[in-house]
Amino acid sequence: MSDSFGPVYEVSYSIDPDIAGDFDAWLGPHIEEMLLVPGIIRANTYTVDGTHEHRPRRVTHYLFASNTDLDNYLVGPAAIMRRSSEELFAGHFSVSRQILHETALTGESQQPTETCLNCGATLSGQYCGECGQRAKSRLISIWELLQDAFGDILEVDSRLWRTLIPLATRPGQLTRDYLEGRRARFMPPFRTYLVLSIIFFLVAFFDPREELGILFEPPVETVGETDDAQGAAVIRDEILGELAGEIVSAENQPAQESAAQSQSQEPSHTAENDGYNLNIRIDNDGTAGTSDCTAADAGDLPPWMASRLTPERLQSVCERVSADDGDAFLSKLLDNVPTALFVLLPLMALILKVLYPLSKRYYVEHLLFVVHFHAFVFLILTLQILFVRMMSLAALPEAISAISVFLVSLYIPVYLYKSMRRVYGQGHWLVSLKFMVLLLSYFGGLTLIFLFVALFAAFSI
Repeated sequence: MSDSFGPVYEVSYSIDPDIAGDFDAWLGPHIEEMLLVPGIIRANTYTVDGTHEHRPRRVTHYLFASNTDLDNYLVGPAAIMRRSSEELFAGHFSVSRQILHETALTGESQQPTETCLNCGATLSGQYCGECGQRAKSRLISIWELLQDAFGDILEVDSRLWRTLIPLATRPGQLTRDYLEGRRARFMPPFRTYLVLSIIFFLVAFFDPREELGILFEPPVETVGETDDAQGAAVIRDEILGELAGEIVSAENQPAQESAAQSQSQEPSHTAENDGYNLNIRIDNDGTAGTSDCTAADAGDLPPWMASRLTPERLQSVCERVSADDGDAFLSKLLDNVPTALFVLLPLMALILKVLYPLSKRYYVEHLLFVVHFHAFVFLILTLQILFVRMMSLAALPEAISAISVFLVSLYIPVYLYKSMRRVYGQGHWLVSLKFMVLLLSYFGGLTLIFLFVALFAAFSI
């Protein structure tokens, strides 16, 4: 048998553990007082211990005879009833209230409405509508943990694949969808850029044998390699000995003969402070190489740059760079490449803002276009590097790798042109003109930025 009843007014308390006893002692008389309110038929109380931040919860369902009785309670006695709990336990509990509609209630106990364990909001499905956390309260298994970690990669319809596929195959479509408001299905633009840039630099420049050398056994030198090294050392000593003898004999000759020889022969050394400044490097193949670090003339540079790039400073930098054949310089340069490319983003967005003055687009919209294009470049270059390495491992002809490199180098400018057409929607001739200006701006911007990065790397060694 079922009877028709009015709404249920649910009051859920989340209380501090140290006041649980006092709160329960107060709640019983409070419910009895509530039952004296006209329109309340009965009340059911449920106890849930330690589910939200280890705080016990008390849930009370007040059954009203009709919606009118509930409305009369909310505009009348409700404020007075709430005041007593706030005066006694202020700061030691939190409360949430909601109205439930029941069509039938029996004498059986009703389960309280579940709330989110993270934010306390009422749950109405598998996920919380406030914070998005799952409704499950039990500890997840290792398999579920792996699914959460790699779910976007394993799920075919995840945001990852819905972003990467159009990014690689449909120039400009991702930017256009984002600008038109279709955003929830895709990864955020800057997150896409950062993820793809990190993957690219890991694939392109990470060498496991160099970075994780302790995990690999050192290479075994063969007898032939040892003999070659010893032979190179002997040749190096002989060349240095001969050069030292020539220098001593040159110092003993008359000044006139030295001057005549210096006019007829190309000088093999530089004189400085009545001495010789030689920087000789002997390669492993036994040949001698020279590194000329003679101070350069900075007179043609702007004053602000000439004051910083003094001849002495340039000579000191040259000597530090050539000390280890440029290994430290190259390492420092590669470390600053990601920052340089990131700085290029707002510059290219500014160029687009100038190229499209009548498009009525904000600067951030042009920046979004550049971010998506750079993310595509990172993606396609990563795939290209992986493809070349796979071809190398499979011992396939190098012509296949060369063809793939050519196709990728051709596809990138074509992709940029089609992206401009799709996003900005102008004719071929006008887009072609702006495309050429943007392409030249890219080359100029890359040149200037990498020149600055090279100077920064050289002076920071």
